[in-house]
Amino acid sequence: MKICSSRRQFLADVGRGTLFTTLGPLAVEMGLAPKAFGAEGPDALSFGSLESLVCFMQETPVSKLQPGLIDKIKGGVSLKQLVGAGALANARSFGGEDYVGFHTLMALTPALHMAELMPGEAAALPVMKVLYRNTNRIQEHGGRGAEVLHSLAHADRAAAPSSPQELLATVRSKDVTAAEKMFAGMVERDSSVAFDALLEVVQENPEVHRTVLPYRAWALLDVVGIEHATTLLRQSLRYCVDSEKYRRPEWDEHGKVLTRLLDEHKLLGSNPGTRKAEDAWVDQLSQTIFSGSPDQAAGAVAAALAEGFDPSVIGEALSLAANQIVLRDQGRPPAWEAPGKPPGSVHGDSVGVHASDSVNAWRNLSSVSHGRNVYACLILGAWQVARDRAGRPELINWESVPTPYHLNALSQTQDLSTLLVRLDEAIQQNLQSHAAAVVHRCAELKLPEAPIFQSLLRYAVSEDGALHAEKYFQTVWDDFHCTRPAFRWRHLVGLARVTASEFGRPALGQSEARELLRIG
Repeated sequence: MKICSSRRQFLADVGRGTLFTTLGPLAVEMGLAPKAFGAEGPDALSFGSLESLVCFMQETPVSKLQPGLIDKIKGGVSLKQLVGAGALANARSFGGEDYVGFHTLMALTPALHMAELMPGEAAALPVMKVLYRNTNRIQEHGGRGAEVLHSLAHADRAAAPSSPQELLATVRSKDVTAAEKMFAGMVERDSSVAFDALLEVVQENPEVHRTVLPYRAWALLDVVGIEHATTLLRQSLRYCVDSEKYRRPEWDEHGKVLTRLLDEHKLLGSNPGTRKAEDAWVDQLSQTIFSGSPDQAAGAVAAALAEGFDPSVIGEALSLAANQIVLRDQGRPPAWEAPGKPPGSVHGDSVGVHASDSVNAWRNLSSVSHGRNVYACLILGAWQVARDRAGRPELINWESVPTPYHLNALSQTQDLSTLLVRLDEAIQQNLQSHAAAVVHRCAELKLPEAPIFQSLLRYAVSEDGALHAEKYFQTVWDDFHCTRPAFRWRHLVGLARVTASEFGRPALGQSEARELLRIG
């Protein structure tokens, strides 16, 4: 899923109520007609024609879920509809307040994209994998009786705040009900303005979950439609309100830097530039972001924006800086060992995967926002990458993978089929640098990327990935296709390394799904 600036227009259309007309019969098929904040009864949040499918996702015992999903598919329910219902079930159950829950939500659109890349019956596997996790967690959480998200009174446009600062002040007061009603009123008045206001709330504390959740909820616009999407964005708002319990003085540091840089470089009120950049310039900016302090990284991006460089060019540099963390990280130290995350592993919530997912979200959020947020998202993306790297200062001195030793072992290999066999062998033996070297060699030979993606996709589906396999696969897919040829393979090298790290811990339910689908 490439960064798509057309969704900026999509957001504007939501506020004018035109999407339903645009989609026509498809909107009816997908159940997009009901109100986001309306419900049958005084408290329950209901989803109209999608309600029965959403209830199926919440109420079906996980032991019966996958046969039920296959029956739905055979009955004509699309994978897109299943993902949409799963997202709404997740929202109603967790409201952005459960760790496994919001990670599962963030995996839904990547799983749907992965399905589009898979052949025949296998296309259902990534969707079934995430929906299994979704329903399993809902059942663990207490099912329908423990729902977090409830209906709100009909939004009053007149009561909507006139500025994002009013919404932010309400979030800081920890009054979740008032914040939600205020946000609902903003959506009723102008959804694109409401989305921009939400981003200013998100920017209060650049951390991976707070950053990625609104982007992944936004990405579900194409799946669940107009008003259900607002329901999904409430999760991000609630996450931010809940986070206020943990506010610390250092939360103010990046905000002061951002305010100073926006003023110093006279970015407020200006239009984003369209200036392109040479490869060397992008590489240098990425190194500055990676190696500098958070303030230096943010300052370099603000200066580039002021010089008129296209935001997409700066986004390339941001993603390459985060990728350096993936390639250099020596992995989880013994003191951080956890189930499914042994010493030396770099999958799951590793600093590199988190940094890459965060930057991918900032890039996308910048591309669909307006005014100051176009700049703020990129500046804070740089600040966050540098801050994450600074938390592991030794990263600067660590050698990136693949090492010369591993590259030399492949120096005579020319054949794609042989390299793909070597890639499988490296992944299945958890040989991270070997796997990275194979993909690096494919880049040197200018081989096509599609077979490499297909090989790595298979493992992104089969392995658990500690909640991050789908999201990181999507991040790399986006970043590869939005990065110039000179550097794009670095992202694929990183995915090979992470795939080798996560292998050996099959995802729950995948064996059953393959058997039900009769896939060998």
